[in-house]
Amino acid sequence: MNILIDSLLLSLACLAAVPCAVFVCECVLGALYAPRRRPTSQKARPRIAVLVPAHDEAAGITHTLSGLRAQLSAADVLLVVADNCSDDTAALAAASGARVVERQDTERRGKGYALVFGLEQLAAQPPDVVVIVDADCAVSEGGIERIARLAHETDRPVQADYVLTPSARPSGRSVVSALAFLVKNRVRPRGLAALGMPCLLTGTGMGFPWQVLRKAPPTNDHLVEDMVMGLELALLGYAPLLCPDAHVTSALPERAGAANTQRRRWEHGHLATLIEQGPRLLWQGLRQRRAELIALALDLMVPPLSLLVAMLLAGFTLAAGAWLLGASPLPALILAAGVLGIALGAGVGWFAYGRDLVRARDLLAIPLYVLWKLPLYFGFFTRGRQRGWQRTERSAEPARAVESARSAERSAEPARPEDG
Repeated sequence: MNILIDSLLLSLACLAAVPCAVFVCECVLGALYAPRRRPTSQKARPRIAVLVPAHDEAAGITHTLSGLRAQLSAADVLLVVADNCSDDTAALAAASGARVVERQDTERRGKGYALVFGLEQLAAQPPDVVVIVDADCAVSEGGIERIARLAHETDRPVQADYVLTPSARPSGRSVVSALAFLVKNRVRPRGLAALGMPCLLTGTGMGFPWQVLRKAPPTNDHLVEDMVMGLELALLGYAPLLCPDAHVTSALPERAGAANTQRRRWEHGHLATLIEQGPRLLWQGLRQRRAELIALALDLMVPPLSLLVAMLLAGFTLAAGAWLLGASPLPALILAAGVLGIALGAGVGWFAYGRDLVRARDLLAIPLYVLWKLPLYFGFFTRGRQRGWQRTERSAEPARAVESARSAERSAEPARPEDG
């Protein structure tokens, strides 16, 4: 019986160790990664269409569009899809100099539908590259052209560096949430880039060669349509590349209800995609001997960190109890090492990129942050994932993301010890 218990616990511990090892490797390599700014290309600038899906974004869309307009030439297009709007989004977008198309379809709601509608409008005179930017984001100076040139020259999708910033008077939970996004969206993709591997798409600041984008299957109302689209394109031979010198920022929701809504959509979408796409991607990578698919599969199969930590602690408690009753100590030691590895990876990411964003004392809020997230996962496994798209209430400070974009480029270089 002891042999059976030991074998079962060891198998579970080794299975849990895989995402921990992936996470630690990505974070350490990401912290050490020093991207070289690409020299200015002598090739002709591609014709760019910036596509902005927008639903009731009147509070901040003017700020977003003014920043985008400043980066475009007369040959480029700025297209806003005012999707099922009940406010002045369309009028404000038109006043900001954008081309605006309105879409009303209460049965088919969500960003995926809005993107398909926008692409249909562009098809008559297709651009060389489409850059997708959410309506609540700000893009660093020159970022649009960097994204577009890289996509055009490589004939692959491109993902900009995308981070979220806490509110002006953030709670500890909001600050830790910003750190979690920074590790996921900046540190880990850079770790993959250090290995010459592609990255996942994260939802905004995405560039696509026109002909490549038209090959992507529609994602409709999927909760993380960008991630799924990137995976499908990777299977077709167009794995997304990171563009670390283009920076996009947006603000985290300030109200607890809005933060819960946003987190539930992202976490449920991530878990559903992990379950549905992870094994498929890994199998295709092994079958076709394509390292980029294997790397994307392993990255995707790292669960949200709060869930992973909770699972590790639960497994450690079970394995430690079995150890006290005479079972092997190895499973408990592996799981304990996994917890320490997660702490090491997150700590390295924070030290390299997050010290200006998160003070050391704010890290004390991490246990409360993990507890806050657990009901989201409990709901996923007991009631199933969230169905249907639901808009997240935006920050009351729409202009703050613009200032955040200006500082994003400064904070994107790893902080060295002499930097203080």
